[in-house]
Amino acid sequence: MATEASSVNVRVAKQTHQQLVNLARENGLPMQTILDRAVEAYRRQAFIEALNSDFAALKEKPQDWAEEMEERKLWEQTLADGSEQV
Repeated sequence: MATEASSVNVRVAKQTHQQLVNLARENGLPMQTILDRAVEAYRRQAFIEALNSDFAALKEKPQDWAEEMEERKLWEQTLADGSEQV
């Protein structure tokens, strides 16, 4: 059973609103859908950037990075153990 999501008002710049209008018209989607997708894409991008930053910091610590590489090798071995569920 689908439920209607609650909503709130958000102020955006006139230019942003016009871009939402244009994108909605071009894609045949409600502005809310365009905005929801944009926020989700931004959330994912921010996550990836933070993850990349964390790995860069880890690489600067040789001992910690070596431990990471060893753990990855252990995980890679599990891929070839024949116990995959299909």
